[in-house]
Amino acid sequence: MKTRLIGLLLLCCSPLAAQDADTPSDDGKLRIICFGAHPDDAEYKSGGTAALWAEQGHHVKLVSVTNGDIGHWAMAGGPLAKRRTAESAEVAKRLSVTSQVLDIHDGELMPTLENRRKITRLIRDWNADIVIAHRPWDYHPDHRYVGVLVQDAAFMVTVPHFCPDTPALKKNPVFLYSSDRFQKPYPFEADIAVAIDGVFEKKVDALMALESQTFEGGALGSEAFVQTVPPASAPELRRAWLKERWERRAGGEADKYRDALIQWYGDERGKAVEYAEAFEICEYGRQPTLLEIRELFPFFPENE
Repeated sequence: MKTRLIGLLLLCCSPLAAQDADTPSDDGKLRIICFGAHPDDAEYKSGGTAALWAEQGHHVKLVSVTNGDIGHWAMAGGPLAKRRTAESAEVAKRLSVTSQVLDIHDGELMPTLENRRKITRLIRDWNADIVIAHRPWDYHPDHRYVGVLVQDAAFMVTVPHFCPDTPALKKNPVFLYSSDRFQKPYPFEADIAVAIDGVFEKKVDALMALESQTFEGGALGSEAFVQTVPPASAPELRRAWLKERWERRAGGEADKYRDALIQWYGDERGKAVEYAEAFEICEYGRQPTLLEIRELFPFFPENE
């Protein structure tokens, strides 16, 4: 317990805990903030689309709402939180985006008023045009409560006398859910599907930095699992091992949401997409028109 507390104290004081958290300059570029429950969730779910936005000069921030301090089978506490914060920061660097990890224990996130205020302030500070999060039903309580907290902030970000120390947004952002496989109370609906073929290799390279999760198995890993993974001394084999898994995952996303890809890219291009990420528009927050969606996702081709 003592080691955990010391480690978390160091994490609070570390510059890695919040990188480039200042509001981006008013340069006419989009501002996107992606919330995940742990230091890998936003990277996994939105990393490719984040890279596409970043390549066009838009501002993207990946936020982990917990510090991931129990997300490993062999280590925990402050040392793990520091390790995962550093991993998340390296992923962000490779994607040319920004990252922040909040100092809330993994597995202990609750939808409290205090945490609603934290999420509201983060969205306001980033002056977000788009907010992405988990849906509020999921196998992991931290995932569910991130979804609840972001939903709860969807109205409050524009209310001046809620968190009056942080100026309210003048316009409500578009709130999106990242994809999942859960069926109840209703399955994920892909309102938007993004082809990430052009940044797929960049996403794989970025996810290489999540060593505690990708190559050690995270909370459900084991020594036996580690022995099935190519060793760190063979980085090319490691990358090929990881790429194969993401080809299946992102390829499955493209196949599953092919109709949405065709909607946004046209018949020929939509059918040819190999890898994708998908998003659902939350009924809270601003409800964008089709034209506004194309403005928010400026890498979509012109409407034919």
